[in-house]
Amino acid sequence: MEFHIALTDACPGPDVIQDVMFDIDPNAVVDLDMSGLVMRISSYVTVSDLIELLRRTGWAVAPEQVVQLPTICCGGCSG
Repeated sequence: MEFHIALTDACPGPDVIQDVMFDIDPNAVVDLDMSGLVMRISSYVTVSDLIELLRRTGWAVAPEQVVQLPTICCGGCSG
């Protein structure tokens, strides 16, 4: 699943979030969109688990900051 999180002043960098995500999902991908205002995370975690993981980094993420995008899975990998 892909999630977009609106950034706040107190958010850690993508590399910090990537490290936290790797502990749960080694295939997770974390980056910033071109505007630099939205962090994109691709992972199998649920929204509530993602928010909890982000809060562990000290980033007080509110649920309304997180948008889960519809899946774009083509089914080609059977997973």
